Amino acid sequence: MNELKTETAVKILLVDDEENILRALKRLLVDEDYQVMTAGSGEKALEILRENRDVGLIVSDQRMPGLSGVEFLERAREIAPDAMRIMLTGYADINAAIDAINRGGAYRYISKPWNDDELLQLIRDAVQRYSLVRENRRLSEIIKRQNEELKNWNAQLEYFVQEQTVDIQKKNEELKRLNRRLKENFKNTIIAFSGLLELRDKGNGNHARYVAELSSRVAREMGLPAGEVEAITVASLLHDIGKIGISDLLLLKEMDDMDPEELKEYMTHPVRGQTAIDSIEDLREAGILIRHHHESYNGTGFPDGLSGTDIPLGSRIIAVADFVDRRIRRLKTLDAVKLTLKKVNEGLGRRFDPKLYRPFEMHVHEVYRKLLSGSDMVEVEVYPEDLRTGMVLSRDVTSGTGLLVLGKGVTLNEKNIKALRRFYQLDPSRTGVFVWVKR
Repeated sequence: MNELKTETAVKILLVDDEENILRALKRLLVDEDYQVMTAGSGEKALEILRENRDVGLIVSDQRMPGLSGVEFLERAREIAPDAMRIMLTGYADINAAIDAINRGGAYRYISKPWNDDELLQLIRDAVQRYSLVRENRRLSEIIKRQNEELKNWNAQLEYFVQEQTVDIQKKNEELKRLNRRLKENFKNTIIAFSGLLELRDKGNGNHARYVAELSSRVAREMGLPAGEVEAITVASLLHDIGKIGISDLLLLKEMDDMDPEELKEYMTHPVRGQTAIDSIEDLREAGILIRHHHESYNGTGFPDGLSGTDIPLGSRIIAVADFVDRRIRRLKTLDAVKLTLKKVNEGLGRRFDPKLYRPFEMHVHEVYRKLLSGSDMVEVEVYPEDLRTGMVLSRDVTSGTGLLVLGKGVTLNEKNIKALRRFYQLDPSRTGVFVWVKR
């Protein structure tokens, strides 16, 4: 058995009853950063798997005494379900290949004698796929540890996925090549990171989701491809993730009120945001948009001082949406949209891209209509049992421990009414639910 090369090396198990084959495979992998283990039979390999359930890749021969390759892979799948599996066969046996895939969950099969370059590339591809599964699980565990005090977190995640990320579920073209389980975990990670940030900065409840809604509408209005719309939506949800490393006191300040040291610290958050998600390949495009969402059209922004069309279009869109949402929330008046669009217009050519004004003007009224409604409405406090479909929330709804349950402006339906009643039983708020009703 080869010694472990690094603490993070992926474990590979080679199974063949011919010692010369095992030696040839080990020589092929000698320069790779893997921990290689070998077994001369399927029975011995199962023993190794029971002691090493974190094996990332199994390469097994088909024709072996005792357990055949297919039988071994079928049992190995139960012990190490996340491990990738490759079948080696010296016979042109299509039935064995089909069994290896259907029963043993084989990733690929390859005939002996093999081409070294082809087999090595296949092994690298399989290890990369396994590493993606492992990295995705690591991120899920981070989220779980950070939210262990929330009794109903799984239900909350499912709720947000179903109700708030419909567009992500439909447009996630980049993740179609992954299996259903990886796709679901990927989306949960995005929502969790966005939700965690807003739990910490309670004054910005639903900010990321409003920015994502407005940005995605503008991107579609401009006729951008579905993949770009998806990247912009994801980046909008995560655009403030770099603020996790900023102190609570600094988060409460406006940039104009910061001293030079505080401003220097604040201006690092777009880079931190990109760095935080850069290790996830499918989020790298969103990371670039996050890095540049504080750039100004005239080149006076940060962190890189880009200008004009050198700033990614998605970052230019998010910059306007971020400004619009923060200003409308600060004003909280019926003419907030009009006043905010006026400020955007004044910043065209300096802070904002002039060609973005018209698309935003077309959609900002609709996005914030419910949030700012009230000209012919009156706010009333309603107990959960008296809620009815069609009511519009006039304030954010939070649980007794401060968890954001539903955001201001949401129109109630049977599903979220049921969710509100459940939260009021598990973690009751000190008040009822505030809604708009006609005078």
